[in-house]
Amino acid sequence: MKVVVYRDNGGPDVLQLVDREPPVPAAGEVRVRVAVSGVNPADWQARVGQAMAFPEITPHLDGAGVIDAVGAGVDQSRIGQRVWVYMAAAGRATGTAAEFTVVPAGQAVPLPDEAGFDVGAALGVPALTAHRALTVAEDGPSRLRPGALAGKVVLAVGGAGAVGHAVIQLARWAGATVISTVSSPEKARLATAAGAHHVVDYREGDPAAEIRTIAADGVDIVAEVALGANLALDLAVLRPRGTISTYANDGGRPVEVNVLLSMVRNIRMQFIVLYTAGPDVRAAAVADIAAAVGDGALPVGEEHGLPLIRFPLDRTADAHRAVEAGAIGKVLVDVLP
Repeated sequence: MKVVVYRDNGGPDVLQLVDREPPVPAAGEVRVRVAVSGVNPADWQARVGQAMAFPEITPHLDGAGVIDAVGAGVDQSRIGQRVWVYMAAAGRATGTAAEFTVVPAGQAVPLPDEAGFDVGAALGVPALTAHRALTVAEDGPSRLRPGALAGKVVLAVGGAGAVGHAVIQLARWAGATVISTVSSPEKARLATAAGAHHVVDYREGDPAAEIRTIAADGVDIVAEVALGANLALDLAVLRPRGTISTYANDGGRPVEVNVLLSMVRNIRMQFIVLYTAGPDVRAAAVADIAAAVGDGALPVGEEHGLPLIRFPLDRTADAHRAVEAGAIGKVLVDVLP
C-alpha cells in the first residue's frame, strides 16, 4: 500500500510517500480502506513538536472509508461498512494518511449512505471538540439532540474555521440561537451558510454592543478559539453563570483574567482537549455526532460554509503547508484515486 510517514520531527518536508505492507488488525481492531483523510492543526503540530513515540509515524487523526478486515472479537458483519474514523493517530503509529489504517473498532463509526466520505473525514477532531464545547456549561446539557439547547444563545467565535463551523451546525441542530464572530465579509458569508442566525464582524464598530442587542441577557456559551485576544469581548457579552469553552489560543496572546468580575458573575472557563476528556465523554460525543449526521445536520462544502481544499496523497506535505498557513476551509487528502 501507499502510505505517508515521517521518522523525525520537522517541517512538511519530513513527510515521505512510501510502500508498506497493509497493516493487520489486532484483536478488537478494524482495518479501514481509507478514501479521504482529514488534516487538522493537531496533525502538523504533532509532526513538529511531539516526541516520536514510534520509529515511523503515519499522520492524521481523522478520515473516512470502508472496513475491509476485522480482528478477533469484532463482528464480521462490519466488513464492507462505510465509516468515519477519529483520533486514529492518537498514541498510535497508524494515522489515516495511508491507503489502509487500523484503529480500535469503536473509533470507526458507521457513516450513513447519504453522507459522503468528505463529511466523514471532516468530523473527528472538529466535531468532537465542538460537542465538548457545547456540553460543559453549568446550566446546559451534557448531551446534544434536537431541542437540547433550546432557549440558549451560543457564540461561535471564528465561525469560518472547522471547529467553529461544527459549533454552529451542532448548536443549530440542538435548537440554540447561534451568533458567530468573524473578521471579514467572506467569513461572514461562510458562517451564515453554516447556519449562524447572526454574524458580527469583531473588527468593525462595537461588537459587544451588537451582540448584546441580539442577546440582551447575554450569551450562555462562548466557543472560543483565541482566548487571549477575545477574553474582554467574551466577558462583555457573557451572562451570569455563562461558560467560555476554549479549545485554542490562536495568536498566542497571554490570557489576563479579571478575577473579581469572573467571580461575581460565577463565570465558568472550561479548557478543552480531546485526549484527556475521558472515554465516556468521547463516546457520548460520538453517539450525538452520529445522530446529527443521520439527520443531515453536518454537511460540508462551500455551500454549507466549509470550503473543501483537496490534495492527493502524494502531496500530503502541501496539505500540511495549507493548514499551517491558516487555509479557510477543510483540508482533505484524497487517498483513493
